[in-house]
Amino acid sequence: MSYTTFKTKFEDNIAVITISRPEAMNALNSLLFKELNTYLDSLSENSAVKVLIITGDGKAFIAGADIAEMQDMTKKEAFLFSKTGQDTFSRLENLKIPVIAAVNGYALGGGCELALACDFRISSNFGKLGLPEVSLGLVPGYGGTQRLSRLAGLGNTLFLQLTGQMIDAGEALRMGIVQKVVDANELMNETLKIAKKISQQGPNAIIALKKIVRNGYQMDHNKAYDAESEEFSALFESDGPEGMKAFLEKRKPNWK
Repeated sequence: MSYTTFKTKFEDNIAVITISRPEAMNALNSLLFKELNTYLDSLSENSAVKVLIITGDGKAFIAGADIAEMQDMTKKEAFLFSKTGQDTFSRLENLKIPVIAAVNGYALGGGCELALACDFRISSNFGKLGLPEVSLGLVPGYGGTQRLSRLAGLGNTLFLQLTGQMIDAGEALRMGIVQKVVDANELMNETLKIAKKISQQGPNAIIALKKIVRNGYQMDHNKAYDAESEEFSALFESDGPEGMKAFLEKRKPNWK
């Protein structure tokens, strides 16, 4: 299926989405949310895909939400637009497979919020991140007020959002918002290399790991430890036996 707001491709068992609205620096709009949800539906049914990468076309990752679409919204319409973005990004966050943001340029406002909903972020040295909604008399509406504080801490979050300041990739790395910064020419090669490494691990272990880390972050420690033990022991009936046997036999695992 083809989409009008982004391009898709597959490299082995890795899916790549390239947001492509060059006339609006890849800004998020209602159609993009609708198409992204349709794509996530298809991805959920495709067991061959092990990792999803999201990047942008041109100078921007995603430069924000589409202000031209937003400017005449009523309070009710704005509420629904916010909930649509939150629901879509929550689906992305809760996807069983790992999701990596390859931040190629400007990731501002809603674009930064989409990157925050991914499991981790690799940025080019041209990456610029920020949540400047306050300069429009607004606040982030797609979960950015909550996700950023969990990554960068309360002080950094309030500093960035109250000032509306845009930061470069190096500063984002220092704050823990991105996990790696690479040369722009190597961004997709490096991100694909990381995705391929993930895809070679135990497939059920990868799903279990994402589940317990994300869910456990919201739990009481003791409940999270119990959930960890449940996931750990369940893998002794799936990936574990083959992984341990392959290790002892000094060969690559043959995952099923």
